[in-house]
Amino acid sequence: MSKPLQTRGELMSTERRKLLAGAAAGLAASLPGGAWAAGSDKPEKEEVRIGFIPLTDCASVVMASVLGFDKKYGVRIVPTKEASWAGVRDKLVNGELDMAHSLYGLIYGVHLGIAGPKKDMAVLMTLNNNGQAITLSKKLAEKGAVDGATLAKLMNSDKREYTFAQTFPTGTHAMWLNYWLAAHGINPLKDAKVITVPPPQMVANMRVGNMDGYCVGEPWNHRAIVDGIGITAVTTQDIWKDHPEKVLACSGEFVKKYPNTARAVIMAVLEASRWIDAGLQNKLKMADTIAEKSYVNTGVDAINQRILGRYQNGLGKTWDDPNHMKFFNEGQVNFPFLSDGMWFLTQHKRWGLLKEHPDYLGVAKQINQIELYKEAASALKVAVPKDAMRSSKLIDGVVWDGKDPAKYADAFKVKA
Repeated sequence: MSKPLQTRGELMSTERRKLLAGAAAGLAASLPGGAWAAGSDKPEKEEVRIGFIPLTDCASVVMASVLGFDKKYGVRIVPTKEASWAGVRDKLVNGELDMAHSLYGLIYGVHLGIAGPKKDMAVLMTLNNNGQAITLSKKLAEKGAVDGATLAKLMNSDKREYTFAQTFPTGTHAMWLNYWLAAHGINPLKDAKVITVPPPQMVANMRVGNMDGYCVGEPWNHRAIVDGIGITAVTTQDIWKDHPEKVLACSGEFVKKYPNTARAVIMAVLEASRWIDAGLQNKLKMADTIAEKSYVNTGVDAINQRILGRYQNGLGKTWDDPNHMKFFNEGQVNFPFLSDGMWFLTQHKRWGLLKEHPDYLGVAKQINQIELYKEAASALKVAVPKDAMRSSKLIDGVVWDGKDPAKYADAFKVKA
């Protein structure tokens, strides 16, 4: 009796297994319980609840679901809108969420127990580079504070308590805000009051005068300009070009229990990331989609300019920024560089969140799931950087390369 012809799906599955087989040994070494579930790459858990905060950079998670990339890899992504980063943290820790669109520094903070309950965490991939900003109130701008230097000058001459907001104490926005203030001689711990406000509440709080400035993701910086209440003092890509921002994260326990599911979700989100960055029409379709009430809940005009690099500062200045928010950039965005995670630890130490130097590289290797990401990327023929460390020069001229993190953390003049 002749052997039945394989279906297209079976052929695809066979090809995928061949592609992934080469990396199986490496994964088996890094994940307890072996690489594959019953010798197959079938996801162990088919429905995956992924939390997100209403921000432009949740787009790759949302579009992976909306465009059906998830089904292609045998999972169903259920995007779950959350109210605050603290809520995301709690639901990741207690298992209400399987994964989340999350602040890089939040995940590292939870892993080390400095951001709430301590739990082993995993970064599966980076979701975006760039695309955040620091907004100053129109009232400050009218007094001449329109950038870091003029803000420092005003704070020096017009003495009072200045209040700035970030979105989570160990998160990216807190670190960008602190770094930028310190680069201009302002100690965020001594010279200002820094509060935590959920991203969608930033504009409303500035409108009623609760803060002088804030650091947040888009569209809430551009929205302050549209509403006439704030100006953009600096973009985060001007603080650190191509900086890491949000990550796709889960608990360490989840990735050990459901490695195939984690890989399948990485593939779906990676494909959505590539789709978003593929051209103008895709970006505009993405903006239309995520502006909807169930996602970011704002006018599409607050989203669609800055994702194309079209910036205005709210004071009449306009410019085209080639370093706007990137979701893919030929795969350079999505690789979970060890040095990126380590940088957040250096800043946690700098600002007294960590009392002692951690094992910077060891912690990053525990959290960032590089082998799992490499498997997903190779299956999609997405290029992977040769080195898990990268070098960058930040706004103050200091170079970060991950080589001596303790020395780097201790070298800052302005610190806790």
